[in-house]
Amino acid sequence: MRVAHLSLRDFRSYTEVELPLDAGVTALIGPNGQGKTNLVEAVGYLATLGSHRVAQDAPLVRLGAERAVVRGQVVRDDRSLLLEVEITPGKANRARVNRSPVPRAREMLGILRSVLFAPEDLALVKGDPAERRRFLDDLLVLRTPRYAGVRADYDRVLKQRNALLRSGAGVRRSRQDSVDLRTLEVWDSHLSTAGAELLAGRIDLVEGLRPLVDKAYQAVAEASFASAGPAAIDYRSSLGEDVPLVADRDMLAAAMLNQISELRKAELERGITLVGPHRDELVLKLGPLPAKGYASHGESWSFALALKLAAYDLLRAETDAGGEPVLVLDDVFAELDGHRRERLATLVAGAEQVLVTAAVPEDVPEALTGARVDVMGGEVRRIR
Repeated sequence: MRVAHLSLRDFRSYTEVELPLDAGVTALIGPNGQGKTNLVEAVGYLATLGSHRVAQDAPLVRLGAERAVVRGQVVRDDRSLLLEVEITPGKANRARVNRSPVPRAREMLGILRSVLFAPEDLALVKGDPAERRRFLDDLLVLRTPRYAGVRADYDRVLKQRNALLRSGAGVRRSRQDSVDLRTLEVWDSHLSTAGAELLAGRIDLVEGLRPLVDKAYQAVAEASFASAGPAAIDYRSSLGEDVPLVADRDMLAAAMLNQISELRKAELERGITLVGPHRDELVLKLGPLPAKGYASHGESWSFALALKLAAYDLLRAETDAGGEPVLVLDDVFAELDGHRRERLATLVAGAEQVLVTAAVPEDVPEALTGARVDVMGGEVRRIR
């Protein structure tokens, strides 16, 4: 799987750009602020319909423009597919496949798959639980695109239920005698159904990632770091320690309803949903200790790289998905010491397509020698 051609119009800093891409390694070289990351961000957007840099679409549209267009010619299974997304802030994005509109943009998900390494990935280890939940859910959608709908359904139900709980909490604080929360049980049911589906997907995903994470960590970490113990991941659910974490949707839905009942009083007092996948945590451990708060900076970087390498290996193993995902290394090598640079470069050099961004050519390891594109002042110029 690879992107053969990328076209942008009014995306980020670009009025218009046409960029042919080859299989193998392509290095995008240029000083910071010249638009390198904008290019690989566009590739990621075609794969995920989201950005690794911002949560909203508005910053993706060039200042002064009404909309942006991202178009990519994708080659998979010896077939060429043209993907196109029109991004209009405040409106639903429109998508086309081979110039034919699709009813919803998310129906394009799964055609192109990519895994991105970026300096922001350090937050997977050092950041809040939300960063790790997003990592799981983004990977879940890449692996099984129907979970985009599950995720959207859960977020919608959670928003509605929280609004109802907030109204109930306001009434209680105003010391009125009673509040009509009869519809809350309906939202309880919706939450447990969508939550169990999302939770089952995460559980299955973590089981697939678990053996790959330590393998990747041992491959990329220095020997002194690897001696700290195996890199391990565990899923911690808000359903309680007594609930077995198996991908049984009926059991998980029943357990969620039971826990909601147990916490009903606390939820009404606080005006917020206290049970569900939005409260869960992906626990990262090095040996017996949690990585967050105990791992050194170097160990944290190695763990973050291991998570992304494990994600890549998991997707690559699914041969029925149209080939290897595209690998994007966005300004990563400038953040790594020489040892991890060379190890990472060696591990990914054989990928079907690798896109690398760097400020100077010297930041790209020799193992990733390939095509080069210079990016300067909004201009994109292919060197070799």
